[in-house]
Amino acid sequence: MTIHHEGYRTIGIASLLFGLINVLSFAFLSGAVLWLSIAIFIITLILLLFIISFFRIPHRTLTIQDNAIVCPADGKVVVIEEITDTEYFKDKRIQVSIFMSPANVHVNRNPMSGEIVYNQYHKGKYLVAWHPKSSTENERWSVVVRNGYGEVLYKQIAGALAKRICNYTKVGDKVQQGAEYGFIKFGSRVDVILPLHTNIKVKLNQQVQGGVTVLATWTFNI
Repeated sequence: MTIHHEGYRTIGIASLLFGLINVLSFAFLSGAVLWLSIAIFIITLILLLFIISFFRIPHRTLTIQDNAIVCPADGKVVVIEEITDTEYFKDKRIQVSIFMSPANVHVNRNPMSGEIVYNQYHKGKYLVAWHPKSSTENERWSVVVRNGYGEVLYKQIAGALAKRICNYTKVGDKVQQGAEYGFIKFGSRVDVILPLHTNIKVKLNQQVQGGVTVLATWTFNI
């Protein structure tokens, strides 16, 4: 397991606060109420370890499969429904949404190989990630990848806690399935907008792994 570079500054600040709080606690409280100093140490240590774990990148065997669309994020499948996409395709599509809790790995991975043909950041609100309108009203970053099978739109969506979306792609980039393309800090969701003819391979409330779990497969080439 390694630590994502997006976490270096946050972990550094958290470590400094952990040290400062506990130095002051043991200096001024331990003589009179030792149990309180110990409790503060344990609580702040748990919080520090949680913050470190949030930026973890576990070692995994990624799924590389040409006719497959893999999950771009860790989390739970909370939406599988037919929608009318108003941002890019302007027609009916299937939306699959993955909710990322603060305990999930938050690296986002390309669901398929291809070329970035659309990349758009949208300012917006910070509704809770499971709110029905979060897909269209929250701060989000939309990317479309095209290859020989078709086009897929996927959105990094901010939530009530997630205040920073990181995206490392631009139009014209050639991307590889499973490679990292972004990061969302402190929990949110990723929406994947698929053609109607794809075969969905996940179910509602299923726990999935980014870059590993097959979300859908193509039925034919374009």
